[in-house]
Amino acid sequence: MLAYRHAFHAGNHADVLKHLVLAQLLAYLNEKEKGWRYVDTHAGAGGYSLESAYAQKHREFDAGVGRLLQRAGPPTAMPAPVAAYLALVRQFNDGGALTQYPGSPGIARALMRPQDQLRLFELHPTEHKILESYLGAEVGCEVRLADGYTALKSVLPPPTRRGVTLIDPPYELKTDYSKALGAMREALTRFPEGIVMVWLPQVQLVEAVQLPQRLKASAETQAKKGWLHARLTVAEAGERGFGMMGSSVFIANPPHTLHGVLQPLLPWLARELAQFDGAKGFVEKSAST
Repeated sequence: MLAYRHAFHAGNHADVLKHLVLAQLLAYLNEKEKGWRYVDTHAGAGGYSLESAYAQKHREFDAGVGRLLQRAGPPTAMPAPVAAYLALVRQFNDGGALTQYPGSPGIARALMRPQDQLRLFELHPTEHKILESYLGAEVGCEVRLADGYTALKSVLPPPTRRGVTLIDPPYELKTDYSKALGAMREALTRFPEGIVMVWLPQVQLVEAVQLPQRLKASAETQAKKGWLHARLTVAEAGERGFGMMGSSVFIANPPHTLHGVLQPLLPWLARELAQFDGAKGFVEKSAST
């Protein structure tokens, strides 16, 4: 049950979508001086070596962040949110060649201010050890070897009533689909105005197809500011129907500016990261968003 290592997939197309949107959410919160709390239910190692045996096995980053970094032209020639995201990746590499990739905690740490907080949960002992060595001693950061699903009650709501909760399980077990839904419901029950972001894989499983609809139904009644769903399809399923074709992010209580940012961005990302002719990206939102 604790075999999953994100290092195999670090920097792939799913990470691009997830971290680009996460950066937008935190940058939006940074527009006000009041502090925020970032909660990560499945924090992983916080950062990954792209030179490791794990990352080198399939080199998924080549078709993700690597492709964007190699794109010809100055940063001003690409959408501003992409340029901002790539700047964070370059910062994680000290401005040098792409050898490291920031996980979600790394993205959050880069945008964190002295008044902000990180609450990071990870159950894999090796991943937790790496995360603890990276951020455990940072002021405002708390790293726990704990089940993020059940830990939400201890960190929500934050004192400032501002924050983002990221629910990002590996979905290796089918139970993760129902647990992700339950975690969003728990987060919104405890913090109805808080931003909740759920990452979802696009795979050919009934649970994967049903989860976005179940998230929408819950957010309609629980989220004060509605919901947004951004989906990126870049690949075809394998001959037996296996493989991840893309991914999406579901956001409860999205910033009012986010739809306008992502609507032109998702088709652009689909074109840039396409692995087949049918690649596409789109954004949908609730009527109240």
